Amino acid sequence: MIVVSNKKASQFSGDLLVFFVRQSEKKRPPVCSDKLVQERIDHAFELGDCQGKKEECLLIYPERVFDGVRAKRLLIVGLGGDELSRELFRRVGGVVAQKALALKAEKLFLVVPEELPFSASEMAECLSEGLILGAYRFRKYIKEEDDEKQGEIKRISLSVTDSAMAHVRKAVKRGVVAADAGIAVRNMANEPGNVWIPQAFAEYGRKIAEKGGIVSRILDVDEMQQLKMEGILGVGQGSAHPPKLVILEYRTGKNVPTLLLVGKGITFDSGGVSLKSGENMGDMKYDMCGGAAVMAAMEAVAEEKPGRLDIVALIPAAENLPSSTALKPGDIITQYGGKTVEVLNTDAEGRLILADALAYGVEQFKPDAVIDVATLTGAVIIGLGHHRTGLLSNNDELSTNILAAGERAGEPLWRLPLADEYREQLKSQVADLKNIGGRAAGTITAAAFLQEFVGKIPWAHLDIAGTAWNYTEKPYIPKGPSGIAARTLIEFIRSWK
Repeated sequence: MIVVSNKKASQFSGDLLVFFVRQSEKKRPPVCSDKLVQERIDHAFELGDCQGKKEECLLIYPERVFDGVRAKRLLIVGLGGDELSRELFRRVGGVVAQKALALKAEKLFLVVPEELPFSASEMAECLSEGLILGAYRFRKYIKEEDDEKQGEIKRISLSVTDSAMAHVRKAVKRGVVAADAGIAVRNMANEPGNVWIPQAFAEYGRKIAEKGGIVSRILDVDEMQQLKMEGILGVGQGSAHPPKLVILEYRTGKNVPTLLLVGKGITFDSGGVSLKSGENMGDMKYDMCGGAAVMAAMEAVAEEKPGRLDIVALIPAAENLPSSTALKPGDIITQYGGKTVEVLNTDAEGRLILADALAYGVEQFKPDAVIDVATLTGAVIIGLGHHRTGLLSNNDELSTNILAAGERAGEPLWRLPLADEYREQLKSQVADLKNIGGRAAGTITAAAFLQEFVGKIPWAHLDIAGTAWNYTEKPYIPKGPSGIAARTLIEFIRSWK
């Protein structure tokens, strides 16, 4: 729980009192707004223990050192000497959360450094995100006696001046909504494949709708057969768990643009008949992270109720397993809308389920813009590592706005080229398309395949295969699933132009 308070630091008697300080460019002690704390910083600086470097921590036990501070512990966190940014405050929020958990501190009091040349509202928003995301742990399947050894943060207060309280409260709420979305993605992704099956996406969608503001609809196998969605059906036909197409609609009731979101929901990807190697195959329970990101973003939409656009989300969900009924290399399927695809590799399955969802969504909902999110290609890891999400698009303005949203969310993207010549690699001699274009430009040809199903509508594809897990190490990003893309989508919706 995060609250905004106008109380003074001297009034706090809880577990951990936190101040933030900047590193001086002139080899002087970092400056703190509290004189008593400044004395301790000066002394620590003389000993070389407190420079104010980025994410540097100095822990003090006040009751044993000086009067005037009632808190059990005092933590000084460095902001460094570089330019202040949203990401910096997100990171130091994560640092505080991790330190608090290690100390088993339950009640925290953070003094927002309003004296700095940076918006207090943005500081508070990003601190809130970092605190929540940094405190994340997935303990569902840990025995209670082991879990009791872990700390738990129960209450966080952000201290600001009276004049800033109203704006900061709104900002903290934004930060909490975005962080909760990231947590929701991580929770879905951390569930094992025997629990998070296609039906789980359907049930989660219904729960979102029950909260109000969202209407859910689930297409099952019979309905998808009638619609000739052989991409979703084909990928899912090797599993005992039937595929689903989850549809979530948010409507303002106004004459506003419509945004279509599509998220890949492969709940486990063995590769099908084109079986993956056994090494790290357990990570393939994360192949639904695109669908989870879209689902979590819609949960945030239900909470914030934006007034400038309608939003429709589609999550095609299936399990890709080998069996006597599974798709085989060489099979030809018909996607929604009539295009035929020669399936040369059953491990290139994500594009098949996305193609049905994209074609259906474009035809049924007539969106003004489309964004799909998917752990689509290993090739994007070769190109960008685990530090940037790949962005491919047919529209410059849409790309620019998504890049800006990712920057604000601390989830950077990198745009790759997408041109007609890449489609040549997808030509088939026996069908309209084949589902792979060879090793060369694998991320781009996968996007070129998807482009065939969106027409000329402004569309962007986010390939999160390198960032959905094993993401860049950050204080607020744990090992395992990162929760990537949900906060970028939320930021994009908030700043819709």
